[in-house]
Order: sequence, then C-alpha cells, then structure tokens
Amino acid sequence: MSMPQTSRRSVVDELARRLSEGVRDSRFMPGQRLVEAELTRELGVSRGSLREAFRRLASDGLIEITPHKGAMVRRLTFTEAIELFQVRIELEALAARLAASVMADHLARAAFLAAIEPIRRQVPRLSADAYIEENRAFHDAILAGSGNAQLIGISRRFQLPLILSQVRAAISLEAMAASVAEHRGIAEAILSGNEEKATGAVRQHLTRAMALLEAVPKSCFAEIR
Repeated sequence: MSMPQTSRRSVVDELARRLSEGVRDSRFMPGQRLVEAELTRELGVSRGSLREAFRRLASDGLIEITPHKGAMVRRLTFTEAIELFQVRIELEALAARLAASVMADHLARAAFLAAIEPIRRQVPRLSADAYIEENRAFHDAILAGSGNAQLIGISRRFQLPLILSQVRAAISLEAMAASVAEHRGIAEAILSGNEEKATGAVRQHLTRAMALLEAVPKSCFAEIR
C-alpha cells in the first residue's frame, strides 16, 4: 500500500534534513558517492523517498545526481567556490547589520549570546573538523540573529561549510586562531549594536578567508566541467 502523501512528504522532509546535516557536519565528504542501498538500509526508508530527498538536495546545490552513477556530494570547482564566497560576503554583511540593529531587544540578545557561546572559550583550536563545525554554528548565528527568514533561506544555498570541508587539509592552526579571533570581534560589534562596525568586520573577515581560499592548492577543487 502506498504511503499517504502527507506522510511521504514528512519522510522526505526528514530525510533531506538528515542528509543535509550529514553534508554540513562532514559525515558525507565532497566527492563522496551516496549509495542508495546503504542509506535505505541505514535510515529505514524506501528508495523512492530517498531519491526524492536527493533531488531536493541537488536543487539546493549540496549534491549532484549523474545518470548511471547516482548521487554524490557536490565538489566545487575553484571558480564556483570563489563566486559563492563573493555573494556570501555581501549577504552576511547584511545579516550582521540586521543582527546588530536588534541587540537592544533582550530576547534577541540572549538568543545570539547562547548561539555564539563556543567562540568565547579561550582554548586552542587543534582540530579542523571541530573548527569547521564551530565556524558553521557561528555564521549560522549571525544569519539567525538577522531575523530575516528570506535572507537565511537564500544564504544557506551558499555553502560555506561545504567549501571549508573541501579544503580542510589546507586549514592551518594559525588560520583557525586568526578566524576565531575575528569571530570574537564580529560578535562584540554585533552585541554593541554598532551596525557599521559589525558590517565592516564581517566583510573584512570573509574577504580574508576568501584570500586564503585563493591560495590553497587547486587540487582541492573539482576540475572545470
């Protein structure tokens, strides 16, 4: 008997969420093939529901579906990564400005403080995996702090965690330390309600990150198709 449409939609929604988290959390790595037989068995879902979730993630730019090969976590070319960064810089600068503008609100401030708690820990960052997760959470906190649902939805298509995961081997301890220090500066600007300073700090931070990206070995990226 076929699954009711509402139930099937719910299953696909949950599948898409879990697979998306798996990509963002680096459980599924760029270039990794997503094997249908393994995932249907592991997740206890039908192949039809899984394929529908794949199509949704493909439309979001997280995976690629190739005829006769199946689904694979997207591996960006150098040009794609740079272009995504360029757009992300402007979107997140706007998010920081909007977040700073509402920090006088007690609930907004409390939510932002809770979300950025990891960056306040004065400990060295020694693991690229842990840093990438902390970095993702911090930038998500800025987007969430903006309170703009449309901006949040659009920004999630510009996969900063996917880019970082792809170049993880080139992330040095010095780069992680510099990034965390800049995160703290951004957070301070937002919490102070200084919209101009918050905007400038985010733009400067992501521009520096893009310059580091430009310097990593081109072997980290997919070949131009």
